[in-house]
Amino acid sequence: MSRMAQCFERLANEGRKALIPYIVAGDPVKDITITVMHEMVTKGANIIELGVPFSDPEAEGPVIQLAHERALKHGTSLRDTCQMVAEFRKTDSQTPVVLMGYLNPIEKMGHDTFASLAAASGVDAILIVNLPPEEGEELNQALLDKGIHNICLLAPTTTDARAEYLCNRAHGFIYYVSLKGTTGAATINMQEVKARLDELRHFASIPMVVGFGIKDGETAAAVASFADGSVVGTAVVNLFEVEQHNPEKIIRKVGDLIADMRQAMDSSS
Repeated sequence: MSRMAQCFERLANEGRKALIPYIVAGDPVKDITITVMHEMVTKGANIIELGVPFSDPEAEGPVIQLAHERALKHGTSLRDTCQMVAEFRKTDSQTPVVLMGYLNPIEKMGHDTFASLAAASGVDAILIVNLPPEEGEELNQALLDKGIHNICLLAPTTTDARAEYLCNRAHGFIYYVSLKGTTGAATINMQEVKARLDELRHFASIPMVVGFGIKDGETAAAVASFADGSVVGTAVVNLFEVEQHNPEKIIRKVGDLIADMRQAMDSSS
């Protein structure tokens, strides 16, 4: 059983839901990333989404775009990101890590080379925002050969027919984008998201998590009441921007936010 499957099974047995924070590798400096990853796990994160810095992110709001820019100023690359995961794995062999990013750096590296590097580093899954599944068979096979999941995205505009197609090819978990627009752009309509997730579960045989618009413990807990996990990105990354010149404050404030979300989610379960 994969690390991802073990994680969701363990949470289900405990009556809890997954808390999945997102940060950008190398933001604001390379040295802080691994420490923040460990701090988030200590404070209650179950899965980590690690953003691979890219010059032209398409789905990100301004907060996360700036995080990519800060990381790229220090030359943080796809190889660097995988090395961070490898370093993290030296003392954490349990927490799943998802690389979230864009196809371009992977294409440059080569599918097989990337899959081998990611597997050797301890990456559990990838989420590629700009890769339609119909165009990703070669990469997907290279990943599956190394035991790496390719996470599927569903959106409010996804039709039932397409949702069924995607869910039949999904691995690890399904990521439902709760709203139209970019990250950090709006407030979730919880009733609409719950209703759509209830419909989509007819097609899905693996856990379904929700991201976009989760800002605090209250919204994380509300989403966790009907989804298998809550993904939080902008609210976390904003702390990196505010305290970018004070790494110790970043670590403390990120830890406090994750702890607050974990407590809220567990209290409502």
